[in-house]
Amino acid sequence: MLHDAPDVASATVRIDDCWNRIGTRGDNTCPRLADYSRCLNCPVFAQRAARLLDRPLSDADVAPRRHAGEVSGVAPAEDTATDSALAFRIAGEWLALPTRVLREVDAIRAIHSLPHQRSRAVLGIVNVRGALTLAVSLGELLNMEPAAHAQAVARNGHARMLVAAHDSEPPVAFPVDEVEGVIRYADATLLPVPATLAHATASHARGVQVWRDQAIGVLDPARLFDSIARSLR
Repeated sequence: MLHDAPDVASATVRIDDCWNRIGTRGDNTCPRLADYSRCLNCPVFAQRAARLLDRPLSDADVAPRRHAGEVSGVAPAEDTATDSALAFRIAGEWLALPTRVLREVDAIRAIHSLPHQRSRAVLGIVNVRGALTLAVSLGELLNMEPAAHAQAVARNGHARMLVAAHDSEPPVAFPVDEVEGVIRYADATLLPVPATLAHATASHARGVQVWRDQAIGVLDPARLFDSIARSLR
């Protein structure tokens, strides 16, 4: 089923919401369920959900909020969720990358090591649609505790490969332990990064978004890709 989402130019964004037809919210006949168990783990879901959430708000979306403000006598908040990010897990920590820098979400692929590479964060290169792409370990780059992996091993997650690019820089691939889905947030509602974070996540995050009772560190792409560039020197 294709749903039309009107934008500000009266055009439409057509999304095949397969999760409602043949996925876990439909009749469960999707062949991908054999590999991914649930739609939230599927790269198709992540990509289509990102497109759906990134569309401009239509009058139909805004009207209920405006009406609620008129009834309550409270003006609508200016810091409504205007940004989206893909939430994922590395070891025992949940992070998120803004969807504007994501290029694709795919299954883990073979990574080929680079000779004479001194940075532990640089895993090597991976073939992404015929293009050799740098693969980087976010766990090493952010100095995460390896021991946290033992606490997360019981989760029924599926490892994924995120491919992201910032500005005009080449794409980079990040292996992650699990992809949860797309979250919506506004910069004004992000919480400060806790001072208790000893690793480099604190210096690479814009803030923390609480989603489904889970604290998720929203990464700053500019800081992240700057660290990647420095790790290659």
